[in-house]
Amino acid sequence: MEAKFQTFLILLAVLAGVALAARRFNVAPAILLMLAGVGLAFVPGMPPVELPPELVLLMVLPPLIYSASVAMSWREFRNNLRPIVLLAVGAVIFTAAMVAAATHYMIGLPWTVAFLLGAIVAPPDVVAPLAIARRLNMPRRLLVILEGEGLANDATALILYRFALAAIMVGHFSLPLAAGEFLLIVASEIAFGIGVGWLSLRFRKWSGDPQVELTLSLITPYVSYWLPEHVGGSGVIATVACGLYVSWNGPLLISSATRLQGIFFWDLVIYLIEGMLFLLTGFQMRALYEKSKSFPLDDILIATAVVLVIVVIARFAWLYPATYLPRMLSKSLRKRDPSPPWQWPFVLAFTGVRGAVSLAAALALPFTLPDGEAFPYRDLILFVAFGVIFVTLIGVGLTLPPVVRWLGVAEAGRHEHAAEHEAEIAARRQALDAALESLDALTAQKEVSEEVMRLLRARHDIRVNQLPDSLDPNHHDVSAAGTTLTRELIAAERKFIHDLLREGQITDETRRRIERDLDLEEASLANREYRRMPL
Repeated sequence: MEAKFQTFLILLAVLAGVALAARRFNVAPAILLMLAGVGLAFVPGMPPVELPPELVLLMVLPPLIYSASVAMSWREFRNNLRPIVLLAVGAVIFTAAMVAAATHYMIGLPWTVAFLLGAIVAPPDVVAPLAIARRLNMPRRLLVILEGEGLANDATALILYRFALAAIMVGHFSLPLAAGEFLLIVASEIAFGIGVGWLSLRFRKWSGDPQVELTLSLITPYVSYWLPEHVGGSGVIATVACGLYVSWNGPLLISSATRLQGIFFWDLVIYLIEGMLFLLTGFQMRALYEKSKSFPLDDILIATAVVLVIVVIARFAWLYPATYLPRMLSKSLRKRDPSPPWQWPFVLAFTGVRGAVSLAAALALPFTLPDGEAFPYRDLILFVAFGVIFVTLIGVGLTLPPVVRWLGVAEAGRHEHAAEHEAEIAARRQALDAALESLDALTAQKEVSEEVMRLLRARHDIRVNQLPDSLDPNHHDVSAAGTTLTRELIAAERKFIHDLLREGQITDETRRRIERDLDLEEASLANREYRRMPL
């Protein structure tokens, strides 16, 4: 037990150190974390660290999916539902079928095993590509499609995985029956997820305590995931539906105290989960290396190369027709949503990183069949899954930034972000104008002293003056200078309060209350910063 705890502390230290190195060298943390995990796995004396598949599928996946769903806009998800479904369902099924055909005819795998391997490697990961893509100022729509695909494609892949695994275990498979089950699972999980989200928000509003609400928010993804998964579904669709429901309906039901604490709480939870996931994925290299000694190396390399080439080709082969063919066939769609430049589907196709869900699905394969025979090609599937994850993560992570710059996609993203900042400034001004009108109406209805009115109007004027007039460089410089000076004033005030505490003039509790106000004001400054986007 003590050795396991020491290993856990080592992993935490490596996680923090790699994050600092990634920021220092401007490299995606996921890449360095996986490489660090591979390196640690072969350190002499380091105990082996296994990645239990149930840890990923039952413990890690629900909060990751739920957090990403809550962070996503339901309106943007709905507006991009067609490309998201084409990728999350169509591309996964197409890729699984392509991998199955290639491995059956080129390597000689049985059809059921080939489809099982296809289902394992078909879904791109949601964590790693978004962590890389968000750093590149890509257009918002591309990020929404990537995130929506990453949220939903695990459900398609896991359902295909269960069908293929059942076919191997029992020896037969019915396509019409599987299709009917698929539609039933999707419909029932959407309804169940919305119901869990509705109940969660009502319980949280009823509790009225931030700590209780955060506890309920942590339980919510597991409730929405575990029950559908337990009865034969995937749990992913229910968790996505729950998160989207909470995202759309939560703002008016969740208190400000809970929201402020929840941001920091969930940021830390997701940071630790994602970091540990990539580290532990890299750690699996040691176990796979030990197994590879009794397995022909040529077979491993050939199978990995074939599957890797197929998953890359299949994504490109699917994306371009899925992008342009519907517009060619539908005049209304073409008018409502004009065809994007060819660079956009290229970036979406290029960003096909496989992640820990694929490895967990491979690790979850049983060792034996019901009749006691060894599960066919289990070790080969493990090797191929890890190889595809490793190559796509490292390859895409290192080449995506120059590809995005070469295609000029980041330029469109920078213009879009600048326009978004302008719209945000306008929205803030309109909200302040509405608040001022509300103040005038309230003072007309109630007897308010002149002193209170002056304080309220002074607060309003300060907030108005903190907004830049536009993103013009001159106005931006004035706003930035004011922000910098305000930070210095807050630092001076914080130092003075600390001196009063050291001198015994105030208590620690008083210091904490004052510091909380200063912390909130400083966080508000960071939230209001308008960095001019380079055009």
